[in-house]
Amino acid sequence: MDAFSLPYLAGLAADPVVWASLATLIAMEVVLGIDNLIFISIVTNKLPEHQRERARRIGIALALVLRLALLGTVFIIVQLTTPVFTVFGQGFSWRDLILIAGGLFLVWKATKEIHHHVDPDHAPDLFDSRAVSATFGAVIGQILVLDMVFSVDSIITAVGMTPHVPVMVVAVIVAVVVMLVAATPLANFINAHPTVVMLALGFLIMIGMTLIAEGFGAHVPKGYVYSAMAFSTAIEALNLMSQRARRKRAAHKPPPPAS
Repeated sequence: MDAFSLPYLAGLAADPVVWASLATLIAMEVVLGIDNLIFISIVTNKLPEHQRERARRIGIALALVLRLALLGTVFIIVQLTTPVFTVFGQGFSWRDLILIAGGLFLVWKATKEIHHHVDPDHAPDLFDSRAVSATFGAVIGQILVLDMVFSVDSIITAVGMTPHVPVMVVAVIVAVVVMLVAATPLANFINAHPTVVMLALGFLIMIGMTLIAEGFGAHVPKGYVYSAMAFSTAIEALNLMSQRARRKRAAHKPPPPAS
């Protein structure tokens, strides 16, 4: 039966189980999109201000296009989990290789950014063999690479949660719309608070290591990862509140008496 025929869609709409799976899948896609959004926010903030929002919109649009394109080849995507070779008894599929490559790229990129934030006047080193500024095309290329990694992982996870392609399409579109709405406020917040930048880069390293572990067959429960991110975010929120309170006290502090 055609996955988008009216009788089929009407049957899905009348099934409460489908609605429950749709809500769960939307929540999962939004949570998975946070990883992608943090990366997009950090790399686009390196562009001139007038190019940032355009780059974010293009990056998120590419994420939507990739996810929908992969859904169109969902049966091929499912086969990416079949091992293609074995090393020391450990089978590796194309999905594993994509996750490992994406994880390594995230760890390298986040480490490079941390290095440059800690030592902004650094000399040429192993992270940056020549002093070049971020270009629009380079940033879009980096976003495209990570979009592909997160899209493959997202679609394979979605296939494991529901067999209905229309449900996956709706969940992906809703998640990308949420990303589109949240992209600019998140990027501006990260750019305005240097400590948040470092926290976000730390998140990218953790996400990259998780992708590498998944690629090598070590399942890392997402709940642990996002719980750690939520705890760190709460601590940073308290830190920002403390800084704001100190600034208010300093602003209202009476001037010293004239001598």
